[in-house]
Amino acid sequence: MVRLTVDLIWKSPHFFNAIKERELDLRGNKIAVIENLGATEDQFDAIDLSDNEIVKLENMPYLNRLGTLLINNNRITRINPNIGEFLPNLHTLVLTNNRLVNLVEIDPLASLSKLQFLSLLDNNITKKPNYRLYVIHKLKSVRVLDFKKVRNKERLEARNLFSSKEVEEEAKKESVKTFVSGEVEKASKPVEEKQTPNVSAPTPEQIIAIKAAIVNSQTLEEVARLEQALKSGQLPADLNLLEDNTAPNITKDKDDKTTSGSGDEEHVTNDESTPMEQE
Repeated sequence: MVRLTVDLIWKSPHFFNAIKERELDLRGNKIAVIENLGATEDQFDAIDLSDNEIVKLENMPYLNRLGTLLINNNRITRINPNIGEFLPNLHTLVLTNNRLVNLVEIDPLASLSKLQFLSLLDNNITKKPNYRLYVIHKLKSVRVLDFKKVRNKERLEARNLFSSKEVEEEAKKESVKTFVSGEVEKASKPVEEKQTPNVSAPTPEQIIAIKAAIVNSQTLEEVARLEQALKSGQLPADLNLLEDNTAPNITKDKDDKTTSGSGDEEHVTNDESTPMEQE
């Protein structure tokens, strides 16, 4: 983690961008907390904080000149409710690829009275029911949302849908209840990495051992668990002992069946072929 110090601010590139705005480039520094931006002395039209590790969009000083804030590819989950007081002329905000999940989390952006261009792409919030209409309803100054122009038809639809405060509150509650694919995984990835047991691909010997264990299983649950290991191609840690415990037995069984008779040999062959077909 790198602190956003005064020294870092003044050593970072600053230039006139393609639209002749004075821009400060702070991207890709592994910054986790916004701080010390007062050191810019409000001399920039645009600030680029992309590709960092910022979790909260807060601690902004009063920057009357700032019109564009690029803060994509971070970890933002919360926005200062009074952000509009500190950025009164912000018209462009890019929050692409952050961690905003519920509709209520974008409510603070309503305080940005001059916000016209907003991107929330690649946030889980975009997968919530009526997401676009909710943003259009809540942020009435926005003209372009997620790089698509807001049309009058959408404004009318948003106004009709959220005609009462009760409907708006219900939409927020529903947003919290509704989970989308990958949402939990993204939000809690470090925890899952600790909880997920180590898995490894089975060796040929272990595959033989699993098949033998299927033949000798006493319950349907055990058979299903072993067959799933074959299908997935991954051997859970608690099955590693199968190689030691079962492999010698299957080798011995094969030798016995070869010499003892064709009837038993056929029975073993049929049992062993079933998992292969399922595999």
